[in-house]
Amino acid sequence: MCGIAGFVGGQDTPEAARGTLERMIRTLRHRGPDGFGYHLGEGVGLAHARLAIIDLATGQQPIRNERGTVWTVLNGEIFNYRELRRTLEAQGHAFYTHSDTEVIVHLYEQYGDDFVDHLNGQFAIALWDAERRRLLLARDRTGIRPLFHASEGGRLWFGSEVKALLAVQPQLGVLDPHGVAQALTYWGAIDPGTVFRDVSSVPPGHVLALEADGRRTLRRYWDWEFPELQDGRQQRPFGSIDEAAGALRELLVDAVRLQLRADVPVGAYLSGGLDSSGVVALIRHYTNNPLRTFSVAFEDAEFDESDFQARMVAHLGTEHTTLRCTRRDIGEAFPQLIEHTEAPVLRTAGVPLMLLAGDVQRHGFRVVLTGEGADEVFGGYDLFKEAKVRRFWARQPGSTWRPRLFERLYGYLAHSPVANAAMAQSFFGRGMEHRDRAVFAHLPRWTTSQRALAFFSPEWRAQVDGWDPLATFEATLPPAIGHWSPLARDQYVEAHSLLASYLLPMQGDRPAMAHSVEGRYPFLDHRVVEFGNRLPDHWKIRGLTEKDVLRRALAGLLPEDIRRRTKQPYRAPDHGSFFFDGEPLDYVADVLSGDSLREAGYFDPDRVGRLFDKCRRGQAIGFADNQAFVGILSTMLVHRQRVRYGSGA
Repeated sequence: MCGIAGFVGGQDTPEAARGTLERMIRTLRHRGPDGFGYHLGEGVGLAHARLAIIDLATGQQPIRNERGTVWTVLNGEIFNYRELRRTLEAQGHAFYTHSDTEVIVHLYEQYGDDFVDHLNGQFAIALWDAERRRLLLARDRTGIRPLFHASEGGRLWFGSEVKALLAVQPQLGVLDPHGVAQALTYWGAIDPGTVFRDVSSVPPGHVLALEADGRRTLRRYWDWEFPELQDGRQQRPFGSIDEAAGALRELLVDAVRLQLRADVPVGAYLSGGLDSSGVVALIRHYTNNPLRTFSVAFEDAEFDESDFQARMVAHLGTEHTTLRCTRRDIGEAFPQLIEHTEAPVLRTAGVPLMLLAGDVQRHGFRVVLTGEGADEVFGGYDLFKEAKVRRFWARQPGSTWRPRLFERLYGYLAHSPVANAAMAQSFFGRGMEHRDRAVFAHLPRWTTSQRALAFFSPEWRAQVDGWDPLATFEATLPPAIGHWSPLARDQYVEAHSLLASYLLPMQGDRPAMAHSVEGRYPFLDHRVVEFGNRLPDHWKIRGLTEKDVLRRALAGLLPEDIRRRTKQPYRAPDHGSFFFDGEPLDYVADVLSGDSLREAGYFDPDRVGRLFDKCRRGQAIGFADNQAFVGILSTMLVHRQRVRYGSGA
């Protein structure tokens, strides 16, 4: 794992260009503390901050082809590089390193822009073709690794994080009302947008090409695709679910085997749930890798899963470390999380993961495998089951027993939305008229989170007046989605909203890379995603049992109570992490003071003040209040770190 940065266009002396690259890449030292590398050409500069994981001796970047006409920098890993290298060598290509990065330049020579189709990995790539004077920016299929760009001062600038752009173009640090509104509704701005007005991201599964004549093309090379219904029915790619489960186990074993490739020790996160436990069990039973696992535990019983973690540690005999995280730990480290996310968040959940990455680093590990992605691929979230019940209820809206099915959901919540039957029916009954829309499953979540927009100042409310979040998101969806099954539609929206815009950046890449730790995700191997997308809905969710095919694939590898355990989403204390004995942490009082809010201009000080007092009294127990408070606080921290004080570098 690494950081990349650079520019194309303009003319500088070599000394000035080198200085520009140095200012950009040094903001990414946390992503690559093992050294910096540079390539300078006429009107182009590439920079790399290295976290040495593969080919420790000769893998310094930028990497070139034999003639020095193609150069690349990579943030990430190409897991199938050994197989690709053998194929390329047979085709006549000569290698000068043992790095996974070098396959990129030779694949480009062999296949042109289609080189990305051959990669199994998680990556953000910048590639410079000196002969054609063209730049390619490519991002992995599911959006695991970030890549941002902006045009300013006659140049295109790019970097792994926005701070690299702001280091040389601080005027780009202007928050966009629509980008922030998206982040406070969908949990993240939707690619290619960001919360910064003139900064864009390369969307997952896309290649951006900048040609010598200035033309730009953005091409999608991969997407989550699902089979169309045939006469209203789903086709079964296997004779039975057990046959599919057997094939899935074989595929997961190979995905884990590939992602264990490294020239440094590899560990794993262990939450105690099905997904991470399954990954660790696959390592134990199908590889010779030594097992080293890491977990986070909480002082609040509602969030703590340490009993299940201990059960798996005893079952698999791993060497294990548990980081115990208090509410104060979360509140005090929250500004550091926002320093790395560079965007508002609605939950504090990224903080414990950031602290856990620090623990991983202290124990001498740089790579961890995680269970992220299984819920999106195999239908694991309550949101999917909730939508199934809502569609079932909508067929007989007068039924009194159908909405009672909601009582089987959210049992892990201290303040469950289904605790009161009448309130549950009122809440989940909203938006039933939209049941045929692709965003139907996400209406309750977005309705709850969008309440944060009510705290906008009059000026910002005016700028987003009339914004339709449903229509905005639907405009990004593929035409074929209307011919997919209900769960397939729900999964597609989830993959392109919560997963790509929140989970992978805000709980994945940024918290881990804050401590130079690389997370790897076997369930997001694109072959696993494509396999899961082919399966019928009822093999993923059987009744209200989630991830049925995955549970079967892991049979015999886990204790039965873990294999059959109902999904408990990873969560952390929210507003309660910022107030103690009725008093806020010092920085919280400062950032959310009336003067600070008026100076920034994003939020209404009086409305925020009332929410602040409600949280201070411990009366903000609902999702809407908690998310609004965290969203407002994090937006103001972005302002402090990236707007008022420029790049923060």
